[in-house]
Amino acid sequence: MKLKDKNVLILGLAISGVSTAKALNKLGSKITVTDMKSEEELKEHLVELKDIDIDYVLGSNNVDLGNIDLIVKSPGIPLEAPIMKEALEKGIEVVTDIELAYRISKNKFIAITGTNGKTTTTALTGELIKKAGLKCHVTGNIGVGILWEAVNTDENDIFVIEASSFQLESTKHFKPSISVITNITPDHLNWHKTFDNYINAKKKVLMNQEKGDYTILNYDDLLLREIGKKINSNLIYFSAGNKLDRGVYVDDCKIIINDGLKSINVMDYRDIRIPGKHNIENALAVVAIGWAMGIEAEIIASTLKEFEGVEHRIEFVGSISGVSFYNDSKGTNPDASIKAIEAINKPIILIAGGIDKGGSFEEFIDSFDNKVKALILLGETREKIKDTAISKGFNNIYIVNSIKEAVKKSFELSESNDNVLLSPACASWDMFKSYEERGRMFKQAVKNLRED
Repeated sequence: MKLKDKNVLILGLAISGVSTAKALNKLGSKITVTDMKSEEELKEHLVELKDIDIDYVLGSNNVDLGNIDLIVKSPGIPLEAPIMKEALEKGIEVVTDIELAYRISKNKFIAITGTNGKTTTTALTGELIKKAGLKCHVTGNIGVGILWEAVNTDENDIFVIEASSFQLESTKHFKPSISVITNITPDHLNWHKTFDNYINAKKKVLMNQEKGDYTILNYDDLLLREIGKKINSNLIYFSAGNKLDRGVYVDDCKIIINDGLKSINVMDYRDIRIPGKHNIENALAVVAIGWAMGIEAEIIASTLKEFEGVEHRIEFVGSISGVSFYNDSKGTNPDASIKAIEAINKPIILIAGGIDKGGSFEEFIDSFDNKVKALILLGETREKIKDTAISKGFNNIYIVNSIKEAVKKSFELSESNDNVLLSPACASWDMFKSYEERGRMFKQAVKNLRED
């Protein structure tokens, strides 16, 4: 795809926008950037681009599209935004950064998506590939813009991409060599409008794959099992609960690779360092990736045994007077937080709440199952979660206005051997720039509490 001297509009200046602008500048494009945020709000991003010739339209999206050849949009900008509708009317193609990276790159792509587990699976895959002696770039929704990496890399390097439904929805030709879907449960319904739309966005990770490619799916997810019946690539299932005729599964505490003719004992799953049943599933997905790549079982096993997890995902922060604090700010939907509750020993003091993505919290409250002794709520959804909890007979609820206040209240309510868990079951954008900022503020509040 030739981009030299093309007029390209970057819609949204976040991490991916900065990466895209730097890449397009190197490729010789004429760049316009627009963002609804003001210059003051974007100053940290603008500093990174100070040496690049860019036309900026900030504080609005009122851009003349008359000479625009291509739009690269930030994943979170909805397709029904007025500027998107205008682009459609004018026949201007709109893509996200992973689509554009695929078009300009000859690299091998491994794309990982799913409602939950994709960050851990992506990070763990990156560690596996590096341990196998290969060079890779871990990018995408994990917080690293892909395009700047793509224009500064050798074509033999491997890209491991955490792909969100927002990124995938605007793909057209994107075709990874290996695709992974960890699971699909309702999420982001406020953005996608329906569960079917959300499913269709996730399915785009595998829709263009061919016979030489690999698709890795969670057999225990019935929806993915159905999707697996209709694909054109090499299918590998993984399962934590079923012994498979062919695939990756757990049998008598052992992780097994079965190619249909012989079985390989990879390791005892109890040697995995990251806690929770969901992380066994994530590990199985990574074993399947390693198998598809021809990586030796010994290398796969040693990687799983050494991996300590990712920041903001059931991350142990520390203990104060016998009370343990865990940062699971990456728990941005009820299903993710249910998995965190399952992974932590009782009694739990749970901090939750954030932006309302349109889902239900009934199963979230049901998962408490006498493990959660107190619920501390903040953010946009606090009353919605409170009402759901009360309707289900859980009444030990406290409303707060900040993470600092939540940490202080959790410690006041705690006793020795209690576990304080931040797992919001909601996105962060009502009070924070990102789930990372929310997690960092939680950790700082715990640090301050310890010092006090």
